[in-house]
Amino acid sequence: MKIVVINGQAHKGTTHHIAHMLTDALGGEVTEFFLPRDFGAFCIGCAQCIHKDEALCPHAEALAPITAAMDAADVLIFASPVYVYHVTGQMKAFLDHYGWRWIIHRPEPAMFKKQAVVLTTAAGAGMKSAIKDVRDSLFFWGVGRVYTFGIATHADRYTHMTEKKRRQTERAVSKIAAKIKGTEGRVKPALKTRLFFRFYRRVILPHMQASDQTYWAKTGLDRCVPW
Repeated sequence: MKIVVINGQAHKGTTHHIAHMLTDALGGEVTEFFLPRDFGAFCIGCAQCIHKDEALCPHAEALAPITAAMDAADVLIFASPVYVYHVTGQMKAFLDHYGWRWIIHRPEPAMFKKQAVVLTTAAGAGMKSAIKDVRDSLFFWGVGRVYTFGIATHADRYTHMTEKKRRQTERAVSKIAAKIKGTEGRVKPALKTRLFFRFYRRVILPHMQASDQTYWAKTGLDRCVPW
C-alpha cells in the first residue's frame, strides 16, 4: 500500500501526530509533504491550466512531484489544523492549483479507485467547515472513497489532550484504518460520484472546450467508466 500525506502546516503538531497514527495503523510505504515547505505558491488566476494545459501553470514544476506521488498512491491523507474555521491558507492554495483536475475538466482516471482521509483538529470548533474545504476538491477529483475525522482537542498538543479524547481519537483512527484495509484493491466511487460523472459526460462534455474534450477522448473517459 502506497500512502501520501499532505500536511497543511510545516510544524509537527497534533494533526500531524494523528496522521501518523493512521499511517502506522495502515502500514505500507509513506511519502509525506509539508505545506508550504514543499509547495507554497498561490494560484495567480491565469487559467492556463484550465483552457490549455496544466503544464503551462507557472508553478507546474514545483507541483509536479506532489502530483506524481498522489497519482501513484493508493491512499491520500490530508491533514490540516483548523485556522479560523477553515483549513490552513497553504492547504487552500495547494488545492487551488488542481482546478484542471476536476471531473468537469480533466480528471485523472486513477483517482476513482483511490481512498482518501481528511483529518482536522481545532482547539474548539470549525472541524466541519475545514473538512468540507478538502472534501469538496476530493469529490470533484473523483476520489473513490473519502473518510473524515475532526476533533476539538481543547489542548495545544496531543499529549495535553484528555485521556478520553485520546481514546476517542485512537478508536476513530483504528476504525478508518480497518475500513481502508477492508476495501483495498476493490474501491469504487460512491453513487453520487458515479451519477455526477455520467451526467457530466452525457450532458455537459459535448459543450465544453476542446482541450477537455480531447483529454476525455484520449483517456477513453468519453466511452467507458474508470472504475
